[in-house]
Parts: sequence; structure tokens; C-alpha cells
Amino acid sequence: MKKQFKLGVIGGGSMSAAVLRGVVLSDFLKEKKIIVSDKSEEVLDKLNYLGVRTTTDNKFVAENSEYLLFAVNPKDFEECVKSLKGYLPEKVISVMPGVKKNVIKNTLGVGVIRVARCVPNLPCCIGSGAIGIDMTDFNKFNDDTDFISNVFNKLGIIVSIDESKMDAVTALGGGGPAYAFIFIESLIDAGVKQGLTRGEAKILAVQTVLGSAEMVQREDVPINELVMQVCNNGGAAIEAVKVLEANGFSSVVEQAVGASVARAKELYSK
Repeated sequence: MKKQFKLGVIGGGSMSAAVLRGVVLSDFLKEKKIIVSDKSEEVLDKLNYLGVRTTTDNKFVAENSEYLLFAVNPKDFEECVKSLKGYLPEKVISVMPGVKKNVIKNTLGVGVIRVARCVPNLPCCIGSGAIGIDMTDFNKFNDDTDFISNVFNKLGIIVSIDESKMDAVTALGGGGPAYAFIFIESLIDAGVKQGLTRGEAKILAVQTVLGSAEMVQREDVPINELVMQVCNNGGAAIEAVKVLEANGFSSVVEQAVGASVARAKELYSK
């Protein structure tokens, strides 16, 4: 039976708000085809500008939506499922960090449930994110994979990936913005120590990182060759690179990502 809404979202926090902005403002979905539930009327009020239907009734959202997106805190998932009062959705999308597909299915109950698990990151909020998605449950259903892909394409770049690699996605894509923010802040602080104003240093640091990332994306050149292009005039840059190498910069980054993966496995081992 055809559902009243194409997309139902349970949870109205920052990530679901990013999804909703992406699909509505891009005209991928009309606002009348979307419904969102949250236990907080205040949270729902913040979504009014998008024109989507809102409610505090999770069961109504689940029953009347073709695709049901769970965007709640993992610790609240079991309570959320109880609020569905036994209703079993068929097509589920999850952006809940660390909650594996089998846990979602087992918590929802016995039934033919297909789950797409997504790991978005913070820049999705401005449409420049990186999203790891496991859609293997939908592999035989092209209309479903197309829909799910189009939803997250509005938030950034999608990498289709097996769920077994999601801890690595969490550490690299999910945690990566924090590493980048720390690096940018360190560049700014270093620039200030060398006589720049904080405003000048911020402009230079941010644009340098943006431009460098774009070159990596655009140029079909190994990254180590790009490094040498910066340093090949025998000038100041090579001295900075020598200091980074001597202090194990690459090794520290590798250790940081490894520690994040280990913690993700510890937290989400179910």
C-alpha cells in the first residue's frame, strides 16, 4: 500500500536537520512528502521553516512513511522502538553512530527489514560532508538504492562501503574534521607567533587547506609529488617538511586514527 510520506524521520537533531535541509532545499523531495517526529516541540519548531510535517508520534511516522530514518541518540533507540508499539518498518535508514544493522533489526523485531547504515560527518551540516553508506540489504532494489543515495548526495560525497569497515569510516570520516580543525588552529597560532594578526592567519590557513584539498581531489598526481612541487625550489617549505617528518607527523596521524578505531570497536562491539 502506498504510504502518505516518502521519508519519515525519527529524531529532529542536527544530523536529521542537515538531511532535511539537503532534500528540501535541493527540491529532491517536496516538503509535503516528509514527516519528522521528536519528543521535543521546541526541536520540531526549529524545522518549521522547511515546511515539513512534524509530530511527536513516532508510531504515526513509522506507519505512514515508505522510508524510516532513525536519527536518535543510540542510547535512546530501544525506547524509540517501544514507541512504535510493535509496528515493523520495511525500509530503514540509520545515521545512529555505532549501531550495527543486526542490532537495529533485532531491536525492531522479527520481520523482513532492510537497513541502510550511514556514517555522516559534521560538514554534512553545510553540504560538504563525507558519508560512508552500507546499502547491501538493498542491492537487489535499484529504486531504493537510488533514493537513499540521492538523499545523502545532498549532504556531500558518498562512499559505498561494507559495514565491516564502518569503524574505520567513523575514525577517518567521522573524526577527521576534528583532526583538520586542530591542524588549522595550529597553523593560525603559528602564524600569530610569527607576527600575523589572528584574522590574517585564519584567512591564509583556511584557504591554504581548502586549496590543497581541492588540488588533491582534482589532480591525478600522487600526494607526495604535490609535496615536492611545494618544496622543489629549495626554499623555506622544505625546512618545515623536515621538521614534520623528524617529529613523526604521519605516524602521529596514523596512531590517532588507530586509537579512534579501537575505541569505536570497544564502544560498538555488539
